Amino acid sequence: MPRRPRVVVVGSGFGGLQATQSLARAQINVLLIDRNNYHTFIPLLYQVAVAELQPEQIAYPVRGILQRFPFANFLMAEVTQIDFANQVIVTDGLTIPYDFLVLSTGSESQFLGVPGADKYALPMKTLPEAVYLRNHLLSCFEQAVREPDPELRQLLLTFAIVGGGPTGVELAGALVELIHGRLIKDFPTLEMEQVQVILLQSSDRLLADLPLRLSDYTYKQLQRSGVKIYLQTKVSKVTSNAIYLEDGTIIFSKTIVWTAGVQATSPTPTAELFPAAKGQVAVLPTLQLPDYPQVYVVGDSAYIEQDGEPLPLVAPVALQQGTAAAQNILRQIKGKDPKPFRYVDKGRAAIIKRNAGVAQTGKFTFTGFPAWLLWLGIHLYYLPGGRNRLIVLLDWLRDYFFGDRSIRLIFPPSRRLIVEENPPNSSTDWHNQDR
Repeated sequence: MPRRPRVVVVGSGFGGLQATQSLARAQINVLLIDRNNYHTFIPLLYQVAVAELQPEQIAYPVRGILQRFPFANFLMAEVTQIDFANQVIVTDGLTIPYDFLVLSTGSESQFLGVPGADKYALPMKTLPEAVYLRNHLLSCFEQAVREPDPELRQLLLTFAIVGGGPTGVELAGALVELIHGRLIKDFPTLEMEQVQVILLQSSDRLLADLPLRLSDYTYKQLQRSGVKIYLQTKVSKVTSNAIYLEDGTIIFSKTIVWTAGVQATSPTPTAELFPAAKGQVAVLPTLQLPDYPQVYVVGDSAYIEQDGEPLPLVAPVALQQGTAAAQNILRQIKGKDPKPFRYVDKGRAAIIKRNAGVAQTGKFTFTGFPAWLLWLGIHLYYLPGGRNRLIVLLDWLRDYFFGDRSIRLIFPPSRRLIVEENPPNSSTDWHNQDR
């Protein structure tokens, strides 16, 4: 019998995992490689940062996901080199040949060349970064409660978020709810009037990719919650204690969270990959590399335009590209030509605060409780693992009815962990999951 083609997928984010499952269902031998042995549900990272969910509730073992697929295997390793000409992948210890390759190495925070941002701002693109941010936020309150100097106390109680997209909006709303819901009870001696949550956006409105009506609704809801919003504001410099704006304004803060943008994480430094915007790899409409038809790039790593505009770096795009790449590989195995990829936008949603959200599906837009409920339902549906879904739902219900967030724990990483893992501000983690 002829040998079954072997497919290797690099990256266990949304796109890579979707491609792996699709190929395994078709009884194609597929090996998934990632530096971590878990898949992270990126859209809920901010809820880990604000002590609403535990880290393990939005992460799931890759082997557990693939155990239902006899033709799928997993390797926990770091890819150090890809030889496209000889169709070989080199990892830390193994050399792996492939017939087809799918690259889905995800994205990382983009600091836009702002001096000091990569050193002092706190990103939130990985699970360790979200846990680090939670530790930092809670530590600020613990330090503030014993700080006699009012200026230093104000420094600790001012929280600046750079970026008014979905992540920045959701984080700002959730942080205000944490402060005025649970922390106000934990720290009765603190004057919570000193606490400031500031959201900075470079454009003239929040959620710029959504219709104007949804942007205006979001602005009003956050303002009512106590978030101070700066529009048309660009950051010129970040230091350990302040954020400098181009108009000369200085915001003093010990906490500067960076959600202003993301860029693709290149799978490997090689001249055979054609760079495009935001560090992405330029691909053909079929998602293939121009010179290597057996290599596909999906998710945040792939640069592809549709109707004259580049596709956004979001999870729905990665999921659909993962499926499309798998289908094209199956077509190639059967001797057929791959089909061009076309993204079908099923809508977007963002949560602002309790009972308030925004959503768009086609020409219809929703605000308030229906959009909030839709957002919860979508994320619960796509969260991997039945146990994770149940626990997350119970935690959401407990927070909704009782305002209780029991994960207000500070777990500083051990010295050994700091040495072995990239620090929270590192941008060298090529395997980060798809957004």
